[in-house]
Amino acid sequence: MNFVDRVEVILQAGDGGDGVVSFRHAMFRPRGGPDGGDGGDGGGIILRASRNQDTLAAFRYKKLLKAEDGKLGSRQRRHGKSGQDLEVPVPVGTVVNSLAGEMLADLTTDDQRVTIARGGRGGFGNAHFVSSTRRTPRVAEKGEKGQAIRAVLELKMIADVGFIGLPNAGKSSLLNALTNAVAKVGNYAFTTLEPNLGAYYSLILADIPGLIEGASGGKGLGVKFLRHIERTKTLFHLISVESDDVVRDYEIVRGELEKYSKGLLEKPEYVFLSKSDMVSPEELAAKLDALKKKGVEARALSINEPDSLKALKVILNKVADEKKAPQEE
Repeated sequence: MNFVDRVEVILQAGDGGDGVVSFRHAMFRPRGGPDGGDGGDGGGIILRASRNQDTLAAFRYKKLLKAEDGKLGSRQRRHGKSGQDLEVPVPVGTVVNSLAGEMLADLTTDDQRVTIARGGRGGFGNAHFVSSTRRTPRVAEKGEKGQAIRAVLELKMIADVGFIGLPNAGKSSLLNALTNAVAKVGNYAFTTLEPNLGAYYSLILADIPGLIEGASGGKGLGVKFLRHIERTKTLFHLISVESDDVVRDYEIVRGELEKYSKGLLEKPEYVFLSKSDMVSPEELAAKLDALKKKGVEARALSINEPDSLKALKVILNKVADEKKAPQEE
């Protein structure tokens, strides 16, 4: 199944049921008192964040989400049955926007519920309009229309650590080495076309698709990957040691982050020269030094060298401790 992270849908709450005009039948009387019941309320649309959902693919071909209408009132002051709410599970991290870009809901925690479209109120039956001066009302209300909202559902993944970098920087291989993920790996650009997730103990790791210069303006995979970085707490920035200019590669990625949102530059970042076993120790040292002269403290990384992975895991454990600290407080 393809990873779907943005869909447009129509959220249609149920209409309220109509009230009715009815009169009691009394023996020897042509007409008894009014007894028309009220209509039932329409059902609402409720979005529920679920950690068991990881894509918006369910809405790719189902664009209309409609709750049940309220039922008609009936005689003897019986109220119509209210329409059932429609509860829709969506992935944690789903943002709901209007077509004009107004945020309507932001579901960030598992089992969070938001009523996004409210059902219409049921109409009053004629029994509701009896008064001292109006003994036999012959009017009833129509039920109100339920809210109808055209909305954009957008998934912004919430991960503890996001792997970023240009294509072929080794992000997918690292995710596979650290977790049970089976992200696709290949020696060509854009092997990863959608984010991949993996769990490293209590941490969620995300392999974010590679970008190229101009991604913030729509080139390559465009801004799709940038959207997912927004909610990633810590960045692991991978630069292939095989690059002929590691400083340039670093600055390309940082530049695209800045163009999309300056706030992305404020996230904690760890920089790694990946595939470090592919070059001589002298070349590796020279490239680490080139980054250091630009104020970037980079670390050598190779998934084929146990000591290298061990050093990276120390950083991951630190991130896990920082995640745990606020919960303990």
